Amino acid sequence: MYDVVGVRFKKAGKIYYFDPGELLIQKDDFVIVETVRGVEFGKAVTPRKQVGENDVVLPLKKVVRIADQKDRLIVDENKAAAEEAYQVCGEKVNEHQLDMKLVDVEYTFDRNKVIFYFTADGRVDFRDLVKDLAAIFRTRIELRQIGVRDEAKMLGGIGPCGRMLCCSTFLGDFDPVSIKMAKDQNLSLNPTKISGLCGRLMCCLKYENDQYEQAKEQLPDLGEIITTPDGIGKVVGLNLLERVMKVELKGQDRVLEYTPDEVMKEGAI
Repeated sequence: MYDVVGVRFKKAGKIYYFDPGELLIQKDDFVIVETVRGVEFGKAVTPRKQVGENDVVLPLKKVVRIADQKDRLIVDENKAAAEEAYQVCGEKVNEHQLDMKLVDVEYTFDRNKVIFYFTADGRVDFRDLVKDLAAIFRTRIELRQIGVRDEAKMLGGIGPCGRMLCCSTFLGDFDPVSIKMAKDQNLSLNPTKISGLCGRLMCCLKYENDQYEQAKEQLPDLGEIITTPDGIGKVVGLNLLERVMKVELKGQDRVLEYTPDEVMKEGAI
């Protein structure tokens, strides 16, 4: 087992584990840590706890120190510098006529690197752009291509539900979302109804998917022949959330509702 604290570097970013050592780190403390990108400023979002070897990436890096006011001033200065870098890079992108959209710019805490995030439909030859940026900022330059879901996470916005985007407020990772989830939930398959601001299927389709899958296991399929207390019939409708099925009775001009406990599949007779 390892003693760790969970640290986030962005509001809804992934949680990374670090070794707190002898430091008395509390939840919501700001900390300085050593990462593969260099020295970074982050927020402790989970207090000290013990986790197994499978939950950490070894070797476990240590928390350098608890951040002070001076460190926070450096973060503010880096944000201001990143805004200026965004303007400069945007001008250079236009100058080189590159088919790419600049999304965000970020300095590492120690100013060892400046990272430019962008989206593009395909591969972009930005070698000349990197040379120009390196000459201007005189530090390591990284251009990182991201997807449209990552773009929405970075920029934020308001979803069709009227709330702030899940990805930009609390989702640390993107779970796979499929059109089958929308079908299982009897939702309209109109892309404008089930797509988020990013143009991809809404992340919230995943939230209730497990409950719908469990309900489908308990209920027969549409069109299946079953035996009910009122006779043999065909399933013509399903209410997965309430675990109720509509059955058209054979030889009778009526449709009745039943629960799974009240019916039997025809093949099981």
